[in-house]
Amino acid sequence: MSAPASRTPRSRLRPSDLPLLAEGLAALALASLAIALLPFRTVAAAASAPRRKVASTDWQTVRRVRGAVQGWARRVPWKAVCFQRGLALHWMLRRRGIGSVLLYGARRDGDGLAAHVWVDVDGETVIGGEEAPNFACLARFPPDPG
Repeated sequence: MSAPASRTPRSRLRPSDLPLLAEGLAALALASLAIALLPFRTVAAAASAPRRKVASTDWQTVRRVRGAVQGWARRVPWKAVCFQRGLALHWMLRRRGIGSVLLYGARRDGDGLAAHVWVDVDGETVIGGEEAPNFACLARFPPDPG
């Protein structure tokens, strides 16, 4: 098995990645609109949709898809934080048959709560991992089959 995406150097995007970049922008825009306009249960249902089956995880694809989402998230004229990034990446990975899990967590933050979203593939966090240990996981999409 190849090394997890979180522990390997970044892949360089090539001109042949233009469709991936276009999909990354579209997924980030759709995720942002969905989060802003739809009830949480609808977004959660979309994050729990079945995926195509693939025999093993292609970590190069995970890195390339993550790079497309992260690259656009830094450049779009709206705020694309962990929830938008995670949802876009999750949709794109599952569309490719990669078994990602979107995790939603919270922690106390002064008198209120702070929330965070991260995405795991094969037990490895591929986006949002820097902050994830500081949050208690409240939900996962799709839900744990057990």
